[in-house]
Amino acid sequence: MSTSFLAQVNAAFDRAAAHTKHDRTLLEQIRACNAVYMVSFPIRRDNGSIEVIHGWRAEHSQHKSPTKGGIRYAPNVSEDEVQALAALMTYKCAIVDVPFGGAKGGVKIDRRQYSEAELERITRRYTFELVRKRFIGPGIDVPAPDYGTSSKEMAWIADTYASLANGELDAIACVTAKPLAQGGIRGRTEATGRGVFYGLREACDDGEAMKPLGLTRGLEGKRVIVQGLGNVGYWAARFLQEAGALVVAIAEYNGAVANEKGLDIVALDAWRKQHGTLLGFPGATDIPNAMSALELPCDILVPAALEHQLTADNAPRIQAKIIAEAANGPTTPEAEAIFAARGILVLPDVWLNAGGVIVSYFEWLKNLSHVRFGRMQKRHEEETLRKLLRAIESKTGQTFTDAEALSLTEGADEEDLVASGLAESMIVAYRQLAEVHRGIGDPAVTLRTAAMVSAINKVAQSYVDMGIFP
Repeated sequence: MSTSFLAQVNAAFDRAAAHTKHDRTLLEQIRACNAVYMVSFPIRRDNGSIEVIHGWRAEHSQHKSPTKGGIRYAPNVSEDEVQALAALMTYKCAIVDVPFGGAKGGVKIDRRQYSEAELERITRRYTFELVRKRFIGPGIDVPAPDYGTSSKEMAWIADTYASLANGELDAIACVTAKPLAQGGIRGRTEATGRGVFYGLREACDDGEAMKPLGLTRGLEGKRVIVQGLGNVGYWAARFLQEAGALVVAIAEYNGAVANEKGLDIVALDAWRKQHGTLLGFPGATDIPNAMSALELPCDILVPAALEHQLTADNAPRIQAKIIAEAANGPTTPEAEAIFAARGILVLPDVWLNAGGVIVSYFEWLKNLSHVRFGRMQKRHEEETLRKLLRAIESKTGQTFTDAEALSLTEGADEEDLVASGLAESMIVAYRQLAEVHRGIGDPAVTLRTAAMVSAINKVAQSYVDMGIFP
């Protein structure tokens, strides 16, 4: 009998908790899911028939408010899965110091079987049910997209909530990852991939971590293989390439391509969109069996597709020195044990792919403040920098070209500030979990367990400070 997803998450929690000194009752409170709401409601299909839809929303921890987590539309979604994902959101938010508790939602449908009009009716009714039980709100619980949903569904949720909120000033902050015109934020689309890049850049700059791997510091010249050229994989690969890494192979579900001298990610993505496959890309070698591409020689392997891609079966053949988990759960526990025994560094998903929730936090702040980031200070920064530039020219007798002056005096806009905040969050979180990892001092303890220890310590401190009501 296979272990449930929630049991796996709780087992990971227990392994990490063993390296803490917190009271057993406090650990039990952190581990438990605070609230789960199951809902069933009817919708009318386009053909006039009635169908009953089942959904869930789990709020794992209210040590911080609001709670935060995506909504997925999938035929196999279950209460166990929603609770497990909500718990992971609690730990992920804590690791990267985003002040939310963890939550997750799910609707049990295969979205491919429904028209857009039907999906809108399902989304709006699901939102209504959440509003009725106070499982959504800017200060209560703030959803986001997940598997099977997108910014379109988030716009429907925001509109439905606002219609029921009786003029609530901050209603638009009830959900994140909205379209830009509906209160979204610039930089959200590439946030997870950019976060993967920042995390890898920081880890590769850690000489103490690179030395046992036989790698030099920095990303320059490192060979990278990426599985999945979706939103996360594309942006991670693109940013890594721009930083000087060589993306030597890309794998998709229907084949892979490789080039030891590096692939042009922008051109490859355009080819895939035009032809529906990576295969046949000029200058690259076709690999019809996509999974075999993961076993090619490289320094960094970035699984950015589905869960359970690295298993006990293929883990012994993986030649990467770093596994960077851009997807959720790409490495099975059995594979991770093999990687640990082989000295391969696994950068865990619970930290590395947190870019989405970090930038969602920024969007929430933007919605609460009702002003675009950079609007107040951008031109002031530019004028200050121009004065500084003129002073330098006056003192040195040298004149900057127009292009140089423009480059040196451009103020930060919203996307620049979002990228800066994302980099800060990923860098600080890595340094914290690396410090915890080295403090444990046990080579058998993985970075994933250290990240969980860091999360537990932060949540525990919050509960201790909060006390018990009444």
